[in-house]
Amino acid sequence: MARFANRREFLRDLGLGAAALPFVLNLPSLGFAGTGLRKQRLVVMFSPNGIVPKNFWPDEEGDNFALKPIMAPLEQLKSRTMVLNGVCDKVRGDGDNHMRGMGCLLTGVELFPGNIQGGSHTPAGWSSGISIDQEIKNYLQANPETRTRFGSLEFGVMVPDRADTWTRMVYSGPNKPIAPIDDPYQMFGKLYGRQKDQASLRSILDDVQADLKKVESLVSAEDRQLIEEHATFVREMEQELRNTGTAGLDHPTPELEPGVKEENDNIPRISKMQIDLMVNSFASDFARIATFQITNSVGQAKMRWLGVEEGHHELSHEPDSNESAQEKLTRINTWYCEQMAYLAERLAATPEPGGSGSLLDNTLIVWTNELGKGNSHTLDNIPFVLVGNGLDFKMGRSVKMPKVSHNRLLLSLAHGFGHHIEKFGNADFCGDGPLTGLV
Repeated sequence: MARFANRREFLRDLGLGAAALPFVLNLPSLGFAGTGLRKQRLVVMFSPNGIVPKNFWPDEEGDNFALKPIMAPLEQLKSRTMVLNGVCDKVRGDGDNHMRGMGCLLTGVELFPGNIQGGSHTPAGWSSGISIDQEIKNYLQANPETRTRFGSLEFGVMVPDRADTWTRMVYSGPNKPIAPIDDPYQMFGKLYGRQKDQASLRSILDDVQADLKKVESLVSAEDRQLIEEHATFVREMEQELRNTGTAGLDHPTPELEPGVKEENDNIPRISKMQIDLMVNSFASDFARIATFQITNSVGQAKMRWLGVEEGHHELSHEPDSNESAQEKLTRINTWYCEQMAYLAERLAATPEPGGSGSLLDNTLIVWTNELGKGNSHTLDNIPFVLVGNGLDFKMGRSVKMPKVSHNRLLLSLAHGFGHHIEKFGNADFCGDGPLTGLV
């Protein structure tokens, strides 16, 4: 690298395209990758409509616990998993529990008054505060040593176009919801150049592979391995683009309820593509914060690939005595857990560029929901399952808490990044500070 006096000279002499730049400049041996500080990451994964408590919560407390059927996909990751029972959304005010469960989930603060009418007597609007993922993103982006190209990335799977309190959990500030990107090709375009169609994306992929070849001789053996892994991802995405027609993954039109269009059956495929894109974005250091929203509050996905013909929300309203519905809901939630397990396994299999261990060693995934239980619409015992070692929490445990406010968990996430705020969301629910016993 002695040949290049600075980054500008490096870019000028090699003539690299914009699509390859974030990845190439993140290669440690080129000397442009920053300070070498640990890259901590957070992923918040959402699935809707509550869970089946008897098939979800471990009976035991502590490090000697058994995973119930819904969480069985995490068995191989059990030592890196923490199950938090007793975390409650105590925010009240306008809107029904689906609305407040979604809009207050990451903000910890009341919804504004509004004209969106749900199942309660009072309509409501957007949340009145920023969400914790964006709070942490802003903290990281304010420091040149932790700043990334995007700061955060918002991934979705079959999230409807219609903008309302049931469909948005991320907020850049009061009254400022952020829509997730649920088309993998649109997300790929955001990461690699905002191209309009698949033909243009294929052209970008050709350029990316050519640019990677240009730097192979300039980097260490370890970085050459990273280049090859990135090139493999690019080739696989190119093959995916060639094999998929444009109609197959179209965004659902806003006038139709999600779950009734034929795209519903592509949910597993879209989920996998989005997870692969997320992992690649972390390896390229595009962002340190991500959200992964599968459908939406009151989501009506029909999981026919699981043999379930009814809509998810419809099933979630069935009484506990309906054993068939309970079994189907267990299947549905197990599939959601499989998505978390796949994400964690992909992160664990990806080396940390320029650092030690894997991406999962430096990433915390938080899987959560807007409700504790679908047919009661309770905001008590909101499911929070944590996987990964990104915030150095003491993992491999089942933790039972005495109905603590989820604001304190949100504070704990911020503190895990060194962002030592004293309150977040509604200050009334932050009095005892971050949750004790996580580290």
